[in-house]
Amino acid sequence: MSDVNKTIQKWHASFTKGTDFDSWGQLVEAIDEYQILARQLQKEVQSTNPSDFTEDQKVHTFLRLISTPGELMNSHIQHWCTQSQEEFKLEDLKKLEIIIKSILTYNKDFPFDVQPVPLRPLIVVPNVNTEKSQTFFSFMSPTGTLLPRLPSEPRMSLLTIKIDKIGLKDAGQCIDPYMTVSVKDLSGIDLNPVQDTPVATRKEDTYVHFSVDIEIQRHIERLPKGAAIFFEFKHYKPKKGFTSTKCFAFMEMDEIKPGPIVIELYKKPTDFKRKKLQLLTKKPLYLHLHQTLHKD
Repeated sequence: MSDVNKTIQKWHASFTKGTDFDSWGQLVEAIDEYQILARQLQKEVQSTNPSDFTEDQKVHTFLRLISTPGELMNSHIQHWCTQSQEEFKLEDLKKLEIIIKSILTYNKDFPFDVQPVPLRPLIVVPNVNTEKSQTFFSFMSPTGTLLPRLPSEPRMSLLTIKIDKIGLKDAGQCIDPYMTVSVKDLSGIDLNPVQDTPVATRKEDTYVHFSVDIEIQRHIERLPKGAAIFFEFKHYKPKKGFTSTKCFAFMEMDEIKPGPIVIELYKKPTDFKRKKLQLLTKKPLYLHLHQTLHKD
């Protein structure tokens, strides 16, 4: 089997694994698999020797595939949470399988009206002693995967968290920064769908500004004891061709109260069990949030 066919087989396996999890109701695992597939496709397009795929195939098919998992899964997750009959469903998502399996020969119209995420050139000078530079490309979707607020219920509270800004000594050097927000139990198991913010576009001094609202996807009274809300700051590394977690923060249940809150930043890797925490810096740099509680 050629290297190209092995690569396609790997993509198909990721997609199938994701749709299997999806059909079993394991949304968190499904999202992970879809994101793995998106990263695999991104790596292929960015590689200097792209497995003998033609430039025409890369532009017309690959870019659509790279944008589709995130964009269509966003619609699919919203359908999952709201049970809307008009949103993107799993049976629609599965129509992508034939494209992935036959990507070398696929020449039909794309089954969905989804605009691919444009390539955004990022110029990086690898050596300060040379005039040469190398152009890298980022494919991070600017829209994120934010979910709408849940329906209200009597005597139940919903939480909106506005991510205001994060303080980092090298804030201006972060490429395509965004935040991944999750709610975990004491064992580090997801309690809600994971959400990504849109890419932050404003950087000022030692701050990356987000000004984005996150709707926590469970009523506060139904969160188990010991649960925590995690915020992972991620950014794109063009030389390595992937997105990396730079640091993380978390907020425990006793910290949920209306108004502003400032929480500490910790070194990666993200410790969802909160057992081996190391502060990112001794400098006064924090994650700035604002909480709003909604009670019917």
